[in-house]
Amino acid sequence: MFELVKAGGWLMLPIIICSIVAVAICIERYFVLNAKTIAPPNLLAEVWGWIKNNQLDAARIRQLKTTSPLGRILAAGLGNSHHGRDAMKESIQEAASQVVHDLERYLNALGTIAAVTPLLGLLGTVIGMIKVFTEIMLQGTGNAAVFAGGISEALITTAAGIGVAIPALMMHRFYSGKIDSVIVTLEQQAIKLVDALHGDRKIDSKPS
Repeated sequence: MFELVKAGGWLMLPIIICSIVAVAICIERYFVLNAKTIAPPNLLAEVWGWIKNNQLDAARIRQLKTTSPLGRILAAGLGNSHHGRDAMKESIQEAASQVVHDLERYLNALGTIAAVTPLLGLLGTVIGMIKVFTEIMLQGTGNAAVFAGGISEALITTAAGIGVAIPALMMHRFYSGKIDSVIVTLEQQAIKLVDALHGDRKIDSKPS
């Protein structure tokens, strides 16, 4: 493996670094983007129970804010619920935008890696072919070992760049889709709370 990396030339180093960063991001996002952790299934029912039993106070709202991203959104809405429906919705939207920003953390970096590593591989191809043609100019076409080395460097970096880019792109799309799904759940839960406090909708307090 070391000989393969060595044969690929110095551009293998940034490609390897990109692969390590991509793996680290994927592992970190795997644990962070847990739907049940982001939006606990029974949290809204628990909050509604507090409201019905007149147990909702500032301490519970502060506690709710620290439980989960959904709790942060609901706490923002509850903190401004007495100002009316519009104020409550605005507070929820502001909190939700911050939550979404946190959920999307590092995904831009992962997408950048997916886009850049094939270009690094292509650069390696260009450099390798430049070496080949330079040696042809200096030595003629008799030194096959030099030609093979340049072509090998070109092919190895290209393969490595594409090999890193494909899984990085797949995981970027996977996590983006997962975030979209979670956002829909967060929106639904927040709308239920707004409608329950400023409309006719009631929330089922039975555990799901």
